[in-house]
Amino acid sequence: MKRKMISMAFCAAAMAITSCDDYLEQEPPSYLTPEGFFSSDSKVQAAVNRLYQDVLPNHSQWSYGLYSDDNNTDNQAGTSADNKYGEGLWKTSNTNDNWAWDNIRNINFQLSTILKAYENGEISGSETTLKQYIGELYFLRAYCYFDMLQKWGDLPIVKEPLPDDEAVLSESNKRAPRNEVARFILTDLQTAADMMSDGFDKRRTRINPDAALTFRSRVALYEGTWLTYFAGTAFVPQGQGWPGATKDYNASYQYPTGSVEAEARYFLQEAASSAEKVAEKYKNSLAINTGVIPQKEGDEENPYFNIWGTTDMSGSAEVLLWREYSKGLGVRNCVEVALQHGDYGVGITRSLVESYVMADGKPIYASAYTYCDTSIAEVAKNRDPRLTIFLKVPGQVNMFKNMDANEDHGVEVEPQPDIVGKTAETCYSTGYAIRKGGTFDKAMTGNGACANAACIFRATEALLNYMEAQYMLSGSLGSGHIVEYWTAVRKAAGFSAEAQDPNVTISATDMSREAGDWGAYSAGQLLSDPTLYCIRRERRCELIGEGLRNMDLHRWRALDQLITTKAHIEGVHLWNTPMSNWYKAGSLVADASSKATVSSPDLSEYYRPHEVNQANNSFYNGLTWHMAHYLEPLPLKQFLLTASDHTTYSKSPLYQNPYWPTQPDVPAEK
Repeated sequence: MKRKMISMAFCAAAMAITSCDDYLEQEPPSYLTPEGFFSSDSKVQAAVNRLYQDVLPNHSQWSYGLYSDDNNTDNQAGTSADNKYGEGLWKTSNTNDNWAWDNIRNINFQLSTILKAYENGEISGSETTLKQYIGELYFLRAYCYFDMLQKWGDLPIVKEPLPDDEAVLSESNKRAPRNEVARFILTDLQTAADMMSDGFDKRRTRINPDAALTFRSRVALYEGTWLTYFAGTAFVPQGQGWPGATKDYNASYQYPTGSVEAEARYFLQEAASSAEKVAEKYKNSLAINTGVIPQKEGDEENPYFNIWGTTDMSGSAEVLLWREYSKGLGVRNCVEVALQHGDYGVGITRSLVESYVMADGKPIYASAYTYCDTSIAEVAKNRDPRLTIFLKVPGQVNMFKNMDANEDHGVEVEPQPDIVGKTAETCYSTGYAIRKGGTFDKAMTGNGACANAACIFRATEALLNYMEAQYMLSGSLGSGHIVEYWTAVRKAAGFSAEAQDPNVTISATDMSREAGDWGAYSAGQLLSDPTLYCIRRERRCELIGEGLRNMDLHRWRALDQLITTKAHIEGVHLWNTPMSNWYKAGSLVADASSKATVSSPDLSEYYRPHEVNQANNSFYNGLTWHMAHYLEPLPLKQFLLTASDHTTYSKSPLYQNPYWPTQPDVPAEK
């Protein structure tokens, strides 16, 4: 039982690996090194390099990678929804693979060992180089902890390797209040930024101070907005029903700033401060969208489109950290295969498409341009230039480079979207598909043959983070650099000078017409402030497909309204438009039976990918939500492993997340 607790808790330190059941029949990972190994900066680098692979996001070889992270939101959807949007489908379990501390344990071991050797002068090499790698370790630990913070909220804060001692391991499971975890992450990121050197890696495939500060602004904005919108609830310390209060070690917790409101303000100030440092440096270096995509060899390149559609991101000044792939080295992905078809059955939604403004900067219902969605080509006309280049339109050329290559998963000309076939590789789940990240290179269209780079951080996010944090602090559009940064983002997006002015959008926004955007809500209420909403809208449209939408919806508490009013994910305007004539006679079966291929026009003229078949379909009547689902349920086995008697849940230092029970296979209570 002791060994099991060590394994399930934190697996202790490197010297305790043989006590971990998970590792009994395995050799220790190569990056858990023996004492005295770190004798040079090159050996430190080797250890850190492995952690890059384990921690940072990537395009995995057989998936669409980074861009699929927006799936199961109002931005992107597959043919079925996640269980968290169903009624009683997400249940407690004895295990939960997301409660995983391996990376944090490994980083703590590396940091502890390297810092000791560094302080004792036992590592040879450049001081600058060594500090760079130590800074990267602090960043990587912060990255792991932020991932855990989003899943669990309150967390144990473990900074050192732990001894093979049951009492110590049990004590280490005490969960610190979520804001204390966020403060810990901010401290690690500031340490990382201070230790690393600007320009250490000019290609920016290594972590650097600007990436650390951008990430710091993301974390601080996340926690500041979470504390704001969840204030008074069980999801924040001192809130009504906060489960942390059931444990003596947290029962009398007081915020460092005195109140949840002051604590939220602290984080928003940190977000604005860190973001401003990056924004000031890059605000005039953002890639400019020309509004067109190349369709043949010799066409003018689009610098904005090429931020993602390339194998080498070092030429884009705003890319702060990216991951390189190489066919020669066997480190590849399938991004281009996905983009040649329907993105592996993950399509963008009607809600996202309609949130983009028209070319004059006004919403689709208030523009001098007429919005028409009777075809995908019409949808893309006179729109936000970002949508114009990223929305795939039938008839566009998908590839024109290296056309003599042997790879065979490409589609030279974009077809009418296949919404009826449901084949995993070629299915268009909503009828709309994203082009962001495409290279037009036939040589990249084989399974596992793509070397398309992965963007991890870019400077534009810092501008957006600042805008939101500063506006929440001041309530004034004229505060600080808000308008300046907003204009810079719009200029880079490709808008005309007149449409770059955010007031054009704000003054034309009617909140009652924005109810289809989940981000238009907080705590179940439609926002009354069009400026705040338009800041959220700008973020949504700029960061399409970059994996941040789910995080944003959670921190804004933007899903409560689904508890009382179910949401219906929609795609293209299929019925009563020419698009219904794209398909073979008889292929559009809309009777909700097991043979149905599309949703019924009786439900909506817009295609609803989750509402095709009625039988055994938990989402046929729409998507719902439960308050508990903002956080994950802790694995129940963990309570018993850490309880003093290994039998009684209440004797564990842990506590369950709000509204999740401590019985197995049970849905949330609320």
